[in-house]
Amino acid sequence: MNGGPRGPADGGVLKGAAIASRVLAMLLLALMCVLVVGQVIGRNLFDTGMPWADELSRFCGVAIVFLCVPLLALRGQHVAVDMVPMMLPERHRRRVALVVELLVLVFAALTLWALYAFLGRAWKFATPTLGIPNGVFYTPSIIGFALLAVVTVTRIAGLLSGRPLGPSAKALP
Repeated sequence: MNGGPRGPADGGVLKGAAIASRVLAMLLLALMCVLVVGQVIGRNLFDTGMPWADELSRFCGVAIVFLCVPLLALRGQHVAVDMVPMMLPERHRRRVALVVELLVLVFAALTLWALYAFLGRAWKFATPTLGIPNGVFYTPSIIGFALLAVVTVTRIAGLLSGRPLGPSAKALP
C-alpha cells in the first residue's frame, strides 16, 4: 500500500477517528503491560493466579492490532512489496495502486460480512473467564475494518482525483 495516494489534506473526521484509534491502542498497550507484569508478580511473589488478566491482555493485544490498521492505511504505511510498481511509469503505478486499493476494499468488505455472519451466531456466547460477550470482544475488529473500508474509499478517491502517490507519514501527527 506504499504506492497509494497521500492522505486527505484536510484530515477531518477520518483523521480524528484514526488518531482516536491510535490513542486507544496506546492505552490498551499500557493496560496490557500492567496486566502481564501484575500477573507475573502475583504468580511469582504472592503465589496467586489471575486468569482474568490473561484474557483481558489478549483482548488488548487483538484490539491494538485492529485499531491501528486504519491509521496505517491512512498514512500509506502498511507493509507492501512495491519493487515492481516502483519500476513502472507513474500512470501504470497509479493503476496498480488502484487495483491494490480495490482489493483492500473487497477484503475489508468480506471481513465485515464474515464478522456479521459469525457474530450473528456467536453473540450469545461469552469469553470463558471474564464472561465478555463475543460481540464486545470482536468490536475492535469491526471498528478497525469499517474504518479501513472508509480509508480505502478515501484513498481510491485520491487516486482517481490525481493526488500524488506515496506514503503520507506527515498527514497525521
